[in-house]
Amino acid sequence: MLAPRFLFLLLGASGWAASGPTVWVAGSLVRVGQTERAVPNTESRLSAGRNEYESFQIVIQAPAAGGLTNVAVTVSDLLTRDGSRITSDHATLYREHYVRVGSASPDWQKSNRPLGPGLYPDALIPFIDPITGKRPRAGQFQSSPFDVPAGTNQPVWVDVFVPRESQPGAYAGTYNVTSDQGAVRGHISLQVWNFTLPVKPSLHSAFMIWQPDELPIARTLLQNKISPFSKSPEVARKLKGEGLSILGLPFWSGADVSHCAMQPAPSLAVVRAAIARVPPGLDLVDYTADEVGNCPNLYAGLREWGSVLHKAGVQNLVTIPPTPELLDDGLGKGRSAVDIWAVLAEGYVAKLGAIKKAMAKGDSVWSYTTLVQDPYSPKWEIDFSPINFRIQPGFLSQTLGLTGILYWRVDLWTADPWATADTTGRFNSNNYPGEGMLVYPGAPAGVHGVVPSMRLKWIRDGVEDYEYVALLKQLGYGAWGQQIAAQAGTDWSHWTQDPAVLESAREQLGRKLDSLAAAQQSSRP
Repeated sequence: MLAPRFLFLLLGASGWAASGPTVWVAGSLVRVGQTERAVPNTESRLSAGRNEYESFQIVIQAPAAGGLTNVAVTVSDLLTRDGSRITSDHATLYREHYVRVGSASPDWQKSNRPLGPGLYPDALIPFIDPITGKRPRAGQFQSSPFDVPAGTNQPVWVDVFVPRESQPGAYAGTYNVTSDQGAVRGHISLQVWNFTLPVKPSLHSAFMIWQPDELPIARTLLQNKISPFSKSPEVARKLKGEGLSILGLPFWSGADVSHCAMQPAPSLAVVRAAIARVPPGLDLVDYTADEVGNCPNLYAGLREWGSVLHKAGVQNLVTIPPTPELLDDGLGKGRSAVDIWAVLAEGYVAKLGAIKKAMAKGDSVWSYTTLVQDPYSPKWEIDFSPINFRIQPGFLSQTLGLTGILYWRVDLWTADPWATADTTGRFNSNNYPGEGMLVYPGAPAGVHGVVPSMRLKWIRDGVEDYEYVALLKQLGYGAWGQQIAAQAGTDWSHWTQDPAVLESAREQLGRKLDSLAAAQQSSRP
């Protein structure tokens, strides 16, 4: 996604504009500040498999002597030499909105440090309302056209989706920026590789929604290859055909990090009655207890919960590292009381031996992140570098053998989330900007439901990175794929902060998958 640097091309002129817009492109793993200097690069070079998103940013800078008015951005169809086409409606455009971080996240002053206070592009205002298919209604923040104040930048995020039916090959097209002060055209090249990502991601996920109207938030997550952890049978019926893969049952023990006590497990009849109300074909999971690794008095209760859920065909999810006392549910078949062990990075490091033993049994081990609990692992606060959000669900999950990712909430909005992401005093005296907030309320942008964050897009891209290695495993090249993924990260303490390293690993994996497809085709009679 990080495009090489190419010459700047300007309609009707050459070089940089003196009084009109200055335009360049940036890769997806870059945050563009409001006053950063322009870069002489107007060509975006992308590569992707089918059923995959690739993204880049078009940055519009207003001249120092005056602003820009009535700025609009469009993307053309992408064409191959033989006439194959990816139509422009597969390019989704968003105006990036800057959110203020007043004070930095906690800084351990070790390998992974926050970037500090300031304005961060994060909320994505869509040019087209995804629910209505029309331009957003009038709101506080307009998507397009827009004005750009003198001497400042306005980035536009572009999601390019490659349809499943697309022919492999080299596609080319243009983007166009117009304004009252002048127009600029730049070029897009897209190499479509000869493989297809599955509709249902190989990486499992469960992201929590707490707002009462969960349907539009759930749809936004699914559109970005993340499964919401809905407990509503009604929502599940509406979303099953849209890629929903997991449904949470409504049973909760009451045990968490600050409460080492739990309710008795529900009866088997009660669990089966709840199952009867949900549509078939979904993975049924009950999130029983949260962060109870320091509560050994709960082990007997967790075994009780696990045995009841297992009799009903439900998986038991607990945020706890694997524990020897919980590796048997007591039903005589050797199944662990917990099926999905969701662990923090520090829990993974501390319990590595038990984790390997659980994995060897066939248990699922997922990761999750919250707050800033160590100095080395990826963090999901806004003031950490973009690669944090992508590498955890992607290459790190592959190299560590993780099969899913959990996030405790996506809709924890501040009093004015479009202005500030600060949470000082909400969890403790520290600031954790953006914690629990991966979407924004849509009304200020004139949108029905919610709008995504750039952080959600980076997480989606990580899910797609994970898929590359998963596909190679299916083709018998899993060990090689793991070696390439390890170039970007080997464990929680050793992972790259350089987007170019991650992009290089992805490119190698994609080219390998493409060449394997070509070899298969040439060997057919």
